[in-house]
Amino acid sequence: MEKVVIIARVSTDKQEYQRQVNELTDYCTKVGWSVEAVFCNKVSGAKRMEERSEIMDLINYVKSNDIDKVVCLEISRLGRNTLEALRVIQYLNENGVSLYVKNYNLETLTDGKVNPVASLICTILLEISSMERLTIKERMSSGRDQYIAKCRKEGIKMGRPATYRKSVDAYKQQYQKELALLKKGISLRNINAITGTSVNTIRKLKASIL
Repeated sequence: MEKVVIIARVSTDKQEYQRQVNELTDYCTKVGWSVEAVFCNKVSGAKRMEERSEIMDLINYVKSNDIDKVVCLEISRLGRNTLEALRVIQYLNENGVSLYVKNYNLETLTDGKVNPVASLICTILLEISSMERLTIKERMSSGRDQYIAKCRKEGIKMGRPATYRKSVDAYKQQYQKELALLKKGISLRNINAITGTSVNTIRKLKASIL
């Protein structure tokens, strides 16, 4: 039975990677692969490989546990761009570990040798994914610029209403630690160092609540 590890990740805290894990686990069980470990994280795809703990943990794991395959749902989950993802694939290939991409039934190694067709397809898929991310980013930026221009043209003020104010109770609930330190006579800058709350916010708390 081949030993495999699963890698799953999402780019924001609002997304859930458990669906990926369940789908891949079910597939591995179906084809007779033994899932030895699962590596997953919620992390921005903009981070470099060295900053992504799940990638580095995976690499260290396959080095010391005689893993046959790394299984993922989408190849775009491997890196923030084509070159970085290909670095991960190259490292796995050099260590005799095949990458299996379920969505496309692609495997980078065949009988221990690099599959050139799969490598080419992986590169194309990564480039397409990179182009899609860039397009989405440009659309969001363009939409935001158009919205701002429209608001300015119509005289609509952006941001919170000028009348917006948090209630005293809300402030007390949110800044309990800061208020406790203020009551003890701790200086604003020391409270800032302890809590990380800005000096201006602490000053407002002191003036409006105490």
